[in-house]
Amino acid sequence: MTPWAFIGAAACALLMGAAIQRGATCTVAAVSELMDQRKAGRLRSLLEASLWVAGGLLLLRWLPLPQPALPKPFALTAWTLLGAALLGLGAFVNQACVFGAIARLGNGEWAYLATPLGFYLGCASVDGLFAATRPQPLPPGSPLWFAPAALGLVFVGFAAWRALALARWRQPWWTPHVATVSIGLAFLALLLLEGAWAYTDALAELAHGMTMQSATRLGLFACLLAGAMFGGWRAGLLKARRPTASSVARCLTGGLLMGWGSLLIPGGNDGLILLGLPLLWPYAWVAFATMCAVIALAKWATRPALRPAANPGP
Repeated sequence: MTPWAFIGAAACALLMGAAIQRGATCTVAAVSELMDQRKAGRLRSLLEASLWVAGGLLLLRWLPLPQPALPKPFALTAWTLLGAALLGLGAFVNQACVFGAIARLGNGEWAYLATPLGFYLGCASVDGLFAATRPQPLPPGSPLWFAPAALGLVFVGFAAWRALALARWRQPWWTPHVATVSIGLAFLALLLLEGAWAYTDALAELAHGMTMQSATRLGLFACLLAGAMFGGWRAGLLKARRPTASSVARCLTGGLLMGWGSLLIPGGNDGLILLGLPLLWPYAWVAFATMCAVIALAKWATRPALRPAANPGP
């Protein structure tokens, strides 16, 4: 990567960090909102981020521009389901997915520094625990490439409609919805500059041997964290919260489970949402749905039982 390309990628990672802090991007929060409030605003925001990536990839496919290097898809197996269940359980234990952990750090909740550490330990130990579970790569490609050209025009119309709605918005423009869209656009730019990048992939690469590419990706991870903290400071949310032993243990355990799950799928929920879902890879859609279902099941199972009403006195 050239110095100028790295500067551009670093700017995208900073923007993504600030947008994650502001946007409605935590899968745990999305499932909780759906269960507790019967609202799907956060889930729609996550899916719209995927939609912007999918639309951008379609347009790039049809334009005479350099095409981003994309990873191969993987087969859908029983290990995919186990990995997704571990990813969902880890996010529930952590009380935030890998997106949400970045947002919590941007708020000054320092216990969440243990989440990427736990994720790294999970990636480093997965081979010893699941030695026979190598994900099965498939030939490169995506069902998205078979979409008709008219679908690209529909996306252009959708993007124009969203832009006009924002131009008419008289209140502060940096809303959670705009921030979520910014995540998708920043990821698209990173695809062109660095290739498929997710901070969970950087931690997984580090766990299996440091390379020059790993150093670049870890630098982008540092920019992501800096962007989240800047976003928290701008929003008045950055207030140092002293971690407790229990909160650190919880985040470390959650990160460990998510690290195991991400390599069994493979992919963390950031990679699933921003790459697997837009490219319509079946294993990514099943993994994300399974993750959400496990979070919902764990949340339901740990709800305090309703206490019976006290018997009235005689």
